[in-house]
Amino acid sequence: MKIYSSIDEFAASGVNKAIVTIGTFDGVHLGHQTILKRVNELAIKQNAESVLLTFHPHPRTVLFPDGPEMRFLSTFPEKQALLEKAGIKYLIIHPFTKELSQVSAYDYVKTILVDKLHVQTLVIGHDHRFGHKREGSIKELKEWAPTLGFMVEEMTPFQSDGITISSSKIRKALADGDMQTANTYLGYTYSIHAKVVRGLNLGGKELGYPTANLEVEDKKKIMPGDGIYAVYVKIGDQWPVTSGQSSLTTNDLPLTTYKGMMSIGLNPTVEGKGRSMEVHIFDFDNIIYDKHLSVFFHKKIRNEAKFDSMEALKKQMDNDRDVTLKLLA
Repeated sequence: MKIYSSIDEFAASGVNKAIVTIGTFDGVHLGHQTILKRVNELAIKQNAESVLLTFHPHPRTVLFPDGPEMRFLSTFPEKQALLEKAGIKYLIIHPFTKELSQVSAYDYVKTILVDKLHVQTLVIGHDHRFGHKREGSIKELKEWAPTLGFMVEEMTPFQSDGITISSSKIRKALADGDMQTANTYLGYTYSIHAKVVRGLNLGGKELGYPTANLEVEDKKKIMPGDGIYAVYVKIGDQWPVTSGQSSLTTNDLPLTTYKGMMSIGLNPTVEGKGRSMEVHIFDFDNIIYDKHLSVFFHKKIRNEAKFDSMEALKKQMDNDRDVTLKLLA
């Protein structure tokens, strides 16, 4: 996959026939994957190139800088890896600015899509909006396409068991700790990538479950809701940004991946510890401070709870271990 940092940079590449789709594609979930598959099919059929146009930073952060902080299902390295695995040949990451937001819908289509991207077919979702004040829609695209010399293919919403898949529904599932729904809608196992930092060392000393305390370096990455999770852990100094690794599933785990149980929350039993993310890795006792881990969330096994004593907590963790190993067997 070739990556371009602007529309003009792509325009100078010499591509003169493009099957184009546009969007944020946060998480590159099953709905997105359906669109990308169709783009690739049309590129082969029409002897053209598959192109995805996206914008960075997210338009909402530019247009509404004082709004709620946005968090995302995928970091940019993760998104690039997922898009490459989906087979897109050209990715354009164009800077989004207030000036760009002022361009009229027609000028956006004529000067960008037609004149610079050389769109032959535009594959787009039914609810796509574009141009100044989001004035453009699928209706305008279908009206202008014959005159401007391209075709429009409208993609209907992708459904799973009668439910339309969307990034917002996946975010809600993650907040609820519903990993089965989140992973089903994504089409792969949700993961985070974090650095191992020093903690209070209570897990090993008092509970018999040493943990790696984690610090997620991309603060905009969405964390699953508080609770205890059955997870897989991949250990490595580098973030997994190569093709396919961000979409690792429990069916193709490499030999370097371990089983584990993950805690996210306020640690109510341990006074003064505060919020943390920590993972106990089964059958592993190496020192891994300052290394990076990739944690793949399989299933939430229980909510966080306060126990009367460390002994009671230890007993519960023994049970968590048995449940986790059974789930990951």
